[in-house]
Amino acid sequence: MQNVTLDAILQNATSDNAVIQLSAVQAARKLLSSDRNPPIDDLIKSGILPILVKCLERDDNPSLQFEAAWALTNIASGTSAQTQAVVKSNAVPLFLRLLHSPHQNVCEQAVWALGNIIGDGPQCRDYVISLGVVKPLLSFINPSIPITFLRNVTWVIVNLCRNKDP
Repeated sequence: MQNVTLDAILQNATSDNAVIQLSAVQAARKLLSSDRNPPIDDLIKSGILPILVKCLERDDNPSLQFEAAWALTNIASGTSAQTQAVVKSNAVPLFLRLLHSPHQNVCEQAVWALGNIIGDGPQCRDYVISLGVVKPLLSFINPSIPITFLRNVTWVIVNLCRNKDP
């Protein structure tokens, strides 16, 4: 991976040039996907969350949506505070919207992100339920769904059933 500074990633992630923007969001995702100590807090402090959330709105660019969703999924897989940062950035309603994406990889990444958020605890779980996650999740369960996608959906449904009331 090329050695890209956080400042360059931030600047390029807001570029009007789609190729530059995608490359920057992908660089952020790769940083967050590193095996040992991904710089989640550094990226949160840099102010990238609202940029990534804005990328989720880009129906004209499913590759950008996918990379941004993957980056946010990785942030939401961290500590409770890191997951809360994703929730507070208003990503959840957009993840729910992406459950209806015609692009399966985007849809599946949204499922994964929601699973991480729901798994954080009863408050997050109840918040995501209140926004209407159950019906679209159940709609994925059919004989034609790829098994890996079905496993993700099932994992999220299991997370919905965990934890006592807040």
